[in-house]
Amino acid sequence: MARTAGSHSDITGPRVLDAALRLFAQHGFAAVSMRQIAREVGVQAGALYNYTPDKQTLLFDLMRRHMEDLLEQRQDRLSAADPLSRLEDFARFHIRYHLNRPDEVFIAYMELRNLTEENFATIEELRRRYEAELEEILRDGVAAGLFVANDIRITTMAVIAMLTGVTTWYRPSGRLSGDEVELLYWDMVRKSVSA
Repeated sequence: MARTAGSHSDITGPRVLDAALRLFAQHGFAAVSMRQIAREVGVQAGALYNYTPDKQTLLFDLMRRHMEDLLEQRQDRLSAADPLSRLEDFARFHIRYHLNRPDEVFIAYMELRNLTEENFATIEELRRRYEAELEEILRDGVAAGLFVANDIRITTMAVIAMLTGVTTWYRPSGRLSGDEVELLYWDMVRKSVSA
């Protein structure tokens, strides 16, 4: 299969992922064809297979890229010693990171059901690594008498769901700035676990 004239893998490959991201977020994974992705990128449908073996790989690559970037950026942060400061940093980071990536967040949460079992296991492991940090923060806070959480795992999932849910309604042109939303959500997280 020949590439479209003027096409370069280091340019077209990322464009394929970006087009898949937009189309999957807009229409859903199941409703998007490889032909639509190729058209969006400006390559012939057959040429698309020079950049990806199939649609499942595109979905998996998008989710993996999102989670690996999230983990990498989280790892680069300095962590405060006390659980309350660590929880605040986690909540604020989560809001800031996700507000700027609504399409990635939508796909990472809503399209999990479309992953193969093997791909799902890989993404789930990356998600667990991220969730483990919050679990540790909550566990340390409970031990210090700062937080109340009857079930650390459920509390972790509830906090992450609340924080991630901001992407379903937030719009930069709305009445609240990202900083204001971040502060409001941190206040809600703090109150939800305070002893």
